[in-house]
Amino acid sequence: MDQPVESLMKTTMENIKNMIDVNTVIGDAVETKDGTVIVPVSRVCFAFVAGGGEYGETAGNEEENTSKYPFAGGSGAGVTVQPIGFLATTNGQLKVIPVRYGSTVDRIVDMVPELINNIECYLSKKNSPEKEES
Repeated sequence: MDQPVESLMKTTMENIKNMIDVNTVIGDAVETKDGTVIVPVSRVCFAFVAGGGEYGETAGNEEENTSKYPFAGGSGAGVTVQPIGFLATTNGQLKVIPVRYGSTVDRIVDMVPELINNIECYLSKKNSPEKEES
């Protein structure tokens, strides 16, 4: 026999499944004029609760059909979507851009590759006029 609380839970879970899909976590890609592709990434958390019961006299009347008693039930769900960062690709390089940094050290570590790239470009520009003169 199908319990009323089962159908209540099934309906709630189907509605949650319709609300949350992969596009909620990984958003649609956006392309800028310079060719950079940006993809938003979010953290999705959800909670679900359901319960119910039948009310009426049950003590000593175990043989009676309990389906004639009223059913009382309820369910609820909560969903939070929190942006955590972006994936950005430019000229074949992929970068993770967090929405917020945990500390100054995180920001410095994130800037190191860009700093090294700028130093390499500076040194190659500085050395290239010498090569052309030779």
